[in-house]
Amino acid sequence: MAAPTKKSFATPDERVVLPGIQADVVDMADSTITRSVFDVGMHCPQISIEGKPICMAHHMGYAISGALHVQMQDGSTLDVAPNDVFDIPPGHDGASVGPDAFLAIYWAGARTWMADRAGERVLMTLLFTDVVDSTLRALELGDRAWRELLATHYRSVRNILDRYRGREIKTAGDGFIAGFDGAGRAIAAAVAIRDRSIADGLSIRAGVHSGEVELVGDDVAGVTVHEAARVSSAAGRDEILVSEATRLLAAGAPYTFEARGPFELKGLPGSRTLYAVVPNPESTAS
Repeated sequence: MAAPTKKSFATPDERVVLPGIQADVVDMADSTITRSVFDVGMHCPQISIEGKPICMAHHMGYAISGALHVQMQDGSTLDVAPNDVFDIPPGHDGASVGPDAFLAIYWAGARTWMADRAGERVLMTLLFTDVVDSTLRALELGDRAWRELLATHYRSVRNILDRYRGREIKTAGDGFIAGFDGAGRAIAAAVAIRDRSIADGLSIRAGVHSGEVELVGDDVAGVTVHEAARVSSAAGRDEILVSEATRLLAAGAPYTFEARGPFELKGLPGSRTLYAVVPNPESTAS
């Protein structure tokens, strides 16, 4: 049984200070908890998409004081007041509208505040995950229990993505597509998601691939995206496969890569060797 633990915002694991914004961050197991203060008039850290300021973080939290006005890209709005619990998807403008500074506790979103750039082609490591045999599990459990298990899975994945500074791009069926600026963190997140899923009674497959992508609003596009999807589809139950590009970029990570294949990936020319992620014997030796 795990031992209880605690941390204090007085001595955070990380402190982020931006003009008009301060965030104290603590890491707890698979979660990242943040206390953030936005001075009156301050907006969420943003990028520009089609000339409009947009925040691409996914915020979940609890408002303590002040007020936050949120406007989504589709024009819908949300006003957050003290004692509100909120869930704000990527693609928004959030402003502290006072008269007091907006103080909130977040359990998602802080690690991705400044990670996004738009209108560019950037090097990114993509992680695709998918729940294996989801229809069978739904039939076994029944609709209500399956929805509860899937909601738990979604929360766990989002906490892990935030912990490893991954950007949730979208959900696809029962899986996720996420982007990382480091191959090692993407693999570590995949391993954590796989292990957490097994503990929750689910099996996933995952694929990790690195290459240039085009940032299109809150989405990504390009051949790399299609390649990453094909790598994921080649994985078996509880298996994480990575491409040769990712394996090379992750040199020095605490994992061993075992060759699998060759694979003929649908829609892509030639055959390819993929690599299964296994623990590094040196890191597990007693």
